[in-house]
Formats: sequence, C-alpha cells, structure tokens
Amino acid sequence: MIQLTAASKHFGPKVLFEDLNWLITPQDRVGIVGGNGTGKSTLLKILGGMEGLEGGTIQKQKDITIGYLPQEGLSLRGRTVFSECLSVFADLKAKEREMEDLTHRMSDLDHDSPEYHAVAERFHDIQSEFMTKDGYSLESKVGIVLDGLGFPRDDWERLTDEFSGGWQMRIALAKLLLETPNLLLLDEPTNHLDIEARNWLESYLESYPNAFVLISHDRFFLDVTVKKIVEVWNKRVWTYPGNYEKYLKQKEERRLQHESAYNNQQDKIRQLQLFIDRFRYQATKAKQVQSRIKEIERMDKIDAPPPEEETIHFRFPQPTQSGRIVTEFRGVRKAYGEKLVLDNIDFTIERGERIALVGKNGAGKSTLIKLLAGTEPLTSGSYKLGHNVSVAYFAQDQYKELDPNARLLDDLSSVGAKATITELRTLLGCFLFGEDDVQKRIGVLSGGERNRYALARALLEPVNFLLLDEPTNHLDMRAKDVLLGALQEYTGTVVFVSHDRYFMDKLATRIYEVADREVRVYPGNYEDYLWRINGGGLAPPGVVAVHQNEFVTAGAAGAEPEQAAKPAEPARKVNPIRVAKMRGEASEIERTLARLEAEIAEGEQKLAVFVSAEEMQRTANAVEAARAEADRLMARWEELTTELEALGG
Repeated sequence: MIQLTAASKHFGPKVLFEDLNWLITPQDRVGIVGGNGTGKSTLLKILGGMEGLEGGTIQKQKDITIGYLPQEGLSLRGRTVFSECLSVFADLKAKEREMEDLTHRMSDLDHDSPEYHAVAERFHDIQSEFMTKDGYSLESKVGIVLDGLGFPRDDWERLTDEFSGGWQMRIALAKLLLETPNLLLLDEPTNHLDIEARNWLESYLESYPNAFVLISHDRFFLDVTVKKIVEVWNKRVWTYPGNYEKYLKQKEERRLQHESAYNNQQDKIRQLQLFIDRFRYQATKAKQVQSRIKEIERMDKIDAPPPEEETIHFRFPQPTQSGRIVTEFRGVRKAYGEKLVLDNIDFTIERGERIALVGKNGAGKSTLIKLLAGTEPLTSGSYKLGHNVSVAYFAQDQYKELDPNARLLDDLSSVGAKATITELRTLLGCFLFGEDDVQKRIGVLSGGERNRYALARALLEPVNFLLLDEPTNHLDMRAKDVLLGALQEYTGTVVFVSHDRYFMDKLATRIYEVADREVRVYPGNYEDYLWRINGGGLAPPGVVAVHQNEFVTAGAAGAEPEQAAKPAEPARKVNPIRVAKMRGEASEIERTLARLEAEIAEGEQKLAVFVSAEEMQRTANAVEAARAEADRLMARWEELTTELEALGG
C-alpha cells in the first residue's frame, strides 16, 4: 500500500533516521515509539505526504485514501457537531438528495415513456450504490462515534465554535473514523480522551477494516490495538512484530544477541591479531599470518552495539509522617449555581493510600480534587484534614501560577533548596528538559512544556498528601516510568486523576468512581474495578455499603483500619479473570515446552552425525537457543504454578 525504500530524513545537520525500508500492507496495525525528538511525528507526516524525504523513495498505491490526525491545532467552525461529522458523507448525502429528486420526477412522468425508464434506471443505479455504502444508516454511524468519544446528546446540536481545543480534536478524530480511509494516521489520539473514550476507541480500532499507524505514549492502548511496533531510535528505524509488551522483550533479546555476537567477533579478531603481531616477521609463519590477515578482511564486521538508553531514577523528598486519618468528607455537597455536581459525599482517606479518581468527563473528578486541595469551597458539609497533613496540588493548568520570567533551573532551585544542581538537572532531564533547556525562561515554553515543568516543580515539595490532576499528560513513556517509580516509592498519600490505564493499574490501591453526583469507592487497581463493575461482585468480602451504590472498606465506614483493611485483600487474590489468564499462560507454556523438548532431542540426534562444520555450528546454536528458551519458560511456569497454588487456583 505504501513502501519506503532507503528513506532518510534530516533537520539541518541533525539526522532523524536513515536507510529505512518499510512496507505498509492493507491490514497493518502499527505503533510508532521512540523518545521525544527522535522523529516519530515527522515519520507520520512523511506517510501522509505533509513532509518529504532527504533520501530514498516513497511509493503509494494508486487511489489510496489517507486520514491524518495531528496532536493538536485543528479548529472547526460554522456547523453543529453532528453536521460537521455528517459532512464526511457529503457525496452520499448528495446522492440521497438526487434520489429524492428522481422520485419526484418519476411520480410526474408517464410510466410507459422512455424518459421515465431513463430516470428509473438512474434511480436504481444510485440506490444500489447508496445501499452498498450503507447510506441509510449514516446518522446512526455518526451517533455511535460521537457517543463513544464522550459527546452527550445535548452537545450534538451545539456549534463546534463553542468547544475547547481538546474537544475540537475529538470532533476531528470522529470525522476521521467515520471517513474510514485506507490508511489512518493518528498522532497521540488519546491525548484528549478520558479513559471511557479510550476504552471505546480501543474497541473501535480492533474492528477497523483498514490499516492504521499511530503514535501513543499509553502502553496499555498500544498493547491492545497494534500488532507491530516501529521504533525510531539512534538514527535508525527498527521493526518488531507484536504489541508493546512483546516489543520490550524482543528489544532486550535483540540487544543481548547483538552484544554477544559483537563481543564474540571482537574476541576472534583479537586472537587472530595476536597471532599476526607475534609471528608477522617470522618467515616460517608467513603463510599462516597472511591467512589470518585475509580472514579478518573477509569478516562481515558487526557494528558496535549502540549505547543503551540511560535509566533515570528519581526519588521524592520523603515527607514527615501524617496521622492515620489524612482527610474526612462528611455530607459534602458541591454545586455551581443550579448545577449540582456532588451530593452528600462521605469518605475517609487514610495514610499511604494511592487513590485514582475515575469517571466520565464532566462527572466531577477535577471538582473533587479541588475540594480536597481547598481551592474550591464546599456548598455544604464538612471537610477535615488530619494531624500533621501537608498538601501539594498539581492542577491541569498549574503552569499559570509560574513566573514567566524565571529560568527553569533558578526557579527549581528556589523550591528544592536542599537539592544539588546535579540532582535538579537530573530531575529536569526526567521530564524531557535537556542541557540546553534548563536555562530557558518559563514564558518561552509551550503549554505542554510548562505543564511538564510545573509537575517536576511540584514533586520537589516535601509534603505528605499529593493531589495530582492528570500528571501524565504531555509525558512520554520514559518520563511516565520515572514518575510512576517515584510515586510507588513515595511514603505519603496520593490522590490522582489519570487517563493512562497502565499508570493507574500499577499505582492505584483504591478507585474512587465519580458518577451521578456520588462517589463510589472500590478496593484495588483499575483492573479490579473493571472486574467488579462488569459483574465480578460489587461488594466483595470486607467491603460494605455506606449508602446506595457506594462501597468502602469497613475501615472507612468506621471500624478500626487494621481490622478492616486485612479482609479486603483476599478479594484481589481470587480475581477470576486474573486466575484464568494465569492458567491459560501456564497451559501455553506447557505446550511450548513440549515442542522445545522435541526440537532439542531432534537437534541432539543431528549433532551425532557430522555433515559440515557450518551445519554442525548452526544446529548447536539452535539447540542452545532452544535450551535457553526452555529454561526461561520453566522458570516462568514454576512462578505461575506457585502463585496459582497460593490463590487456590
């Protein structure tokens, strides 16, 4: 469909990538990954025809249709949301109008006249095409996509002019999905989506009939949507079959194989060179010396492995310990004029909890976190902070509080007075600010960069109650990993809003669902929450109802936390979905081990009969690789069976 051959792209002296050979087929599902600035978005634009190549060629199939969604910057005006989306079917709507016109003409014509037969034939042709393209369900298609992307029905007839930039990008995404081009190019499509809309988009792309290539910093989204990973790194482009999780494993295996092959070859060269240097001037050894020189010259030299990406680790300044009760809400009500957002909310947050707030856009997540931060007043009810609790709040628009004239490093030093300059530079590096960036003034940064810096700044404050509203926005995977690792080691209490499924699954110990002006509390991470709301049991052992549709642990309802927190744990250990996955993985490993054992036995039989040195070496390598894989799988099988026994599975 699209083929790149020996493609290269430069920006001035900077080489983004070179010698790229890539064929995109009609059913490809590809994720492009790589660090910020490596050229991912540029590669997407090259495929879409918005950028050219410095070297190589790009060939496209005739009549291919390509749809491209940038990260931001699109703005739609002059039509309602529904009409804007329906406009992608302009050709079909024109045919529908022509069919209506032809129907009127046929009613006025003599049924036996030649003109009537000509009009009827035209009507039949158009109607056949209209029905083939599912023209009678256009409005239904638009409604399904708008609903999936989080547009309430009341918004469908609002003008697009009234929507913010994030919602404008949702409208643009809806139009692209409805157009169904042969190749869909999506640059971080989940940036402006809440988790419900992301989940819907995952399902939509799973059944998308054509190819798509996307960029995303959401691991879970990549894992469930793509079947191939293209990595832009070290001025090269590398291709890996499978999803993101498989890519990580394959990349490490490829690195180890490359490193091993390079080291083995270098050892061989050193041995040959030692012989050459020792006997170079001995006439009796001249023939052997020349033979070894030629052997070195004939070698297909393996390039030295590129340097590994530096692993960055950041640790929060650990705060003083708060009391057991961090905060309490009692009968809290919040309204904006006539609009009631939260009603009669009761919950208790205890020390060390990591709470994820989930719910549809507009349900009240940001309102709740602002109430916790004290930046919004309660309409009624009470909110009490516990003993020795210190609060830091990171808002979505936190950058607005920063001094635009301050330089990054100087401003950060004023907050982290105890940190060294090296530590501050490392922290800025974690959040994608390079050596040249640390002396920039805050005012010259883009909105995303300023928010990234505001997050790094907030993390330096040694507080014991962190409130984070979408901290993962504008972060790439590496920065998210740094933040996740730091939060997992943080000894304080965290309440956060995030639309990154992987981040929530790894961090949350409790889910607060904000919906229908209520807050429902579920133990465990996001996976556990989904299990419960999808029929796995809303109130597992140790969880009691506070009032209608609201569940908290017994400790939060008034019992002693030490007694209440323990019974909730078994609910996570017997998650049937997780147990089923583990059983399935164990069964698959058993089948693979049987196949590997057969391959090893066959290889050992071949080694007993000499054919040639090359064939013997090839067989020995294959047997060794099969044994290594069998050892790895056996270790994993033992882990699974041990854990299944512990879970009673």
